[in-house]
Amino acid sequence: MDLKALLAPITDDMKRVDDTIRARLSSEVALINDIGGYIIAAGGKRLRPALVLMAGRAMGSKTDETVLLAATIEFIHTATLLHDDVVDESGLRRGRKTANAVWGNAGAVLSGDFLYSRAFQMMVDSKRMEVMRVMADTTNAIAEGEVLQLMNVGDPEVSEARYMRVIELKTARLFEAATKLGAISADADEKGIARMAEYGHKLGVAFQLVDDVLDYVADSSLSGKNLGTDLAEGKPTLPLIHAMKNGTPEQAALIRSAIIEGKLENLPEVLKAVESTGAIPYTRALAERYSREAESALSDLPDSPHKNALVNLARYNNARVS
Repeated sequence: MDLKALLAPITDDMKRVDDTIRARLSSEVALINDIGGYIIAAGGKRLRPALVLMAGRAMGSKTDETVLLAATIEFIHTATLLHDDVVDESGLRRGRKTANAVWGNAGAVLSGDFLYSRAFQMMVDSKRMEVMRVMADTTNAIAEGEVLQLMNVGDPEVSEARYMRVIELKTARLFEAATKLGAISADADEKGIARMAEYGHKLGVAFQLVDDVLDYVADSSLSGKNLGTDLAEGKPTLPLIHAMKNGTPEQAALIRSAIIEGKLENLPEVLKAVESTGAIPYTRALAERYSREAESALSDLPDSPHKNALVNLARYNNARVS
């Protein structure tokens, strides 16, 4: 399934989002323009603004507000990437040097702060207190998720429940906010907003679980991920947690050591342990369950190209590891 074809119903809207991003990114401070432009130009799937657009149009929105909120979500997401790369001491993202690698940690962090504050200026332009409330709660949850993930780094005792909480806060809440803002921009009722929020939350969990799988099975030329990236950062993701719980004592000890040390010296052995314990099928099955639940949340929505795109996006996620 081709993502570009899947997002065809919002092609024109996405161009308008890009125009809005470029216009709102402008600052009298040259470094902010350089760093923000560098990150935005790096591309990526742009899933979060796409979700705002698809949810809003599926609920009947025909206004420019939906485009504005889509650009706002992308600013928030970009700010989190800037900060993430500093925390993780990352040097590459999507095959390019990270902003902190080019301009240093201070410039990356402060530019991320600018994007956060600019996003809230854009929310004010919507003149909806509900938008402000959703995004205030969401950014707070993301920050909690970041801190919880930091606490998990190098800790092989992280449980599945504790890890799933990180996913919910750090990833799913922004997906949820995206679809929720789309519904709000369409003046949907409480039931409609809740339905879209559920779809976004479930889809966000499913996407992160698939990313966990890709860290151990992906072709880097296709996925943009190098094998073992999470392990190298000492992050105990679900495949590792499952493998430690269900593997031999020797396998569990091997993975524990790798998480504590954050090294890839024994990556081949770790990959064998992940494979032999069924950790990949286990994680994939959980992602598929969340994708199905996301799709089910849309069952009462009238058929439309935008609803179909939302349904197909959940199915696309599953296909990333098929």
